Amino acid sequence: MALLTPKAQSFHLSSSPLLHPRSPRRNFDTTIAFPSRNPSRFSNPLYHSNALASSLPVPARTMSSASRIVRSSLIEPDGGEVVDLVVPEGERAARRVEAAALPAVRISQVDLEWVHVLSEGWASPLRGFMREDEYLQSLHFNSLRLADGSVVNMSLPIVLAIDQKDKEAIGDSPDVTLVGPSGNLVAILRRIQIYNHNKEERIARTWGTTAPGLPYVEEVITPAGNWLIGGDIEVLEPIKYSDGLDNYRLSPVALRKEFDKREADAVFAFQLRNPVHNGHALLMNDTRRRLLEMGYKNPILLLHPLGGFTKADDVPLSVRMEQHSKVLEDGILDPETTVVAIFPSPMHYAGPTEVQWHAKARINAGANFYIVGRDPAGMSHPTEKRDLYDPDHGKKVLSMAPGLEKLNILPFRVAAYDTVAKKMAFFDPSRGKDFLFISGTKMRTYARTGENPPDGFMCPGGWKVLVDYYNSLQTEETDKKSAVAAV
Repeated sequence: MALLTPKAQSFHLSSSPLLHPRSPRRNFDTTIAFPSRNPSRFSNPLYHSNALASSLPVPARTMSSASRIVRSSLIEPDGGEVVDLVVPEGERAARRVEAAALPAVRISQVDLEWVHVLSEGWASPLRGFMREDEYLQSLHFNSLRLADGSVVNMSLPIVLAIDQKDKEAIGDSPDVTLVGPSGNLVAILRRIQIYNHNKEERIARTWGTTAPGLPYVEEVITPAGNWLIGGDIEVLEPIKYSDGLDNYRLSPVALRKEFDKREADAVFAFQLRNPVHNGHALLMNDTRRRLLEMGYKNPILLLHPLGGFTKADDVPLSVRMEQHSKVLEDGILDPETTVVAIFPSPMHYAGPTEVQWHAKARINAGANFYIVGRDPAGMSHPTEKRDLYDPDHGKKVLSMAPGLEKLNILPFRVAAYDTVAKKMAFFDPSRGKDFLFISGTKMRTYARTGENPPDGFMCPGGWKVLVDYYNSLQTEETDKKSAVAAV
């Protein structure tokens, strides 16, 4: 699998830009940093891009390859720089001594994933768990206004909940220590603010429903305390999981350096939480082809599986990463033009609200194109037999979302299994009866029951990974039943 580079050191914002809600409005900056562009090529664009942007940028082709300037910012990160909230190595010993003497707050595994997200700058320019002003802007406006009056997208509140006992233990202390699930010192939260955690309001505005059965709500919010604590975070050391996959957890700065190294003149990101089938590959390869037709010389795919919390019936990260490896080994995707890395965020399954977060985070990682499909970040309604969200609203929202104007949105065409050609192909409504739609649920059912999907649906090596995983689950279940019967 491509890209096993060590993480690079990030850099700090010179000062915190947050938050001045009453700052005067200014026009959004819709220009992406390219040497030049040729608008005449886009009288009839191949892709729908952001309606608020003037046109798609194209790279300069007048310079020779020797003189061409390869920039680290195909797209500027939100706030102008990627924040790095990890304490410098030479200061860690002293900071640990300080942390040991502060009031302590125990955090969950999902909280730790959010610490990871914050520490590497995925949420730039956010510098810690949200204080109340930031929380309210995120919850009600899906964005944050910076000190200079500009707006960045922030559709999901990144918050830390505590209970009454924690609040009383903190008392008047301005700083607290965050202690990980295993009892290790994780971070110091500075200049804290504690405020009310109205769970019903948070759930209703994030998911558009308070119906029971929302995975993130049941895992994180329902059992959480009734207070939120915000503040600037200082992470005592880089977050590691020691699961054999840490070398794929590349920070935004590390990814930008990799894109520079490959001399990318466009980066198109593909977010996924499922195994890659040949329909996905068709979409990604077609996107690269079209970018080449548009004049880009070296577009690079960021294949970016989500690595944080997912619901119980999703395929685990380790299995997905092995499956993605087989997709590259089998040549379904080209390793030379693909970067595979793990996005550390937890999954909310919050549809159009969450897809904005997924797109915003990839801006900070250096992607200037974002592929979006049907029902991004969606799920079935937890209590009714229907989708929770309109499947077209995600891509529509992305094209209008505040703070995402500089990102080019690439809605992809619908792919399905062509029973005549016996391969994944773009759906042709004129012969709709020839196409078979295989959902993620159907794919998992095939693998779990040992039934093979149609030839051409997924590369054989990748399919074997899934079958082996579900066979292992059945073996474990059989062993458990045998153990119970023996007792």
